[in-house]
Amino acid sequence: MHVIKHERNFRLHLVSASLVIVAGFICRLSSFEWMFILLAIGLVLTAELINSAMESMMDYLKPDIHPIAKQIKDMAAGAVLISAITAAGIGLIIFAPKLVLF
Repeated sequence: MHVIKHERNFRLHLVSASLVIVAGFICRLSSFEWMFILLAIGLVLTAELINSAMESMMDYLKPDIHPIAKQIKDMAAGAVLISAITAAGIGLIIFAPKLVLF
C-alpha cells in the first residue's frame, strides 16, 4: 500500500496500533473493550489516510505555496490530532485500571 511505503506518520500509527493490540492481549481485554480499541485504531488510521490524501491532492493542485492549500492541510492534520487524542482517551479509560493492578 502506497501510504505505508511513503508516509512516516502512518507507519508510526501502525506501530502504535500494534503495541496497543499486544497490550490488549496481555491485559486480556473483554470483547466490549476490544470493540472500542479497534474502533479507536480504525478512527486514527482512517484520519491519517484522509490526511495523506488531502496533502497529496493539495500538492498536486497547488504545487506552489498557497495560503488556502496550507489551511486545508492544517485542517486535515487537525482531524488526525483530534482522532489520536480521542484514541488516547479511550486507551486510558480501558488500560489505566488494568495497569494499576500490576
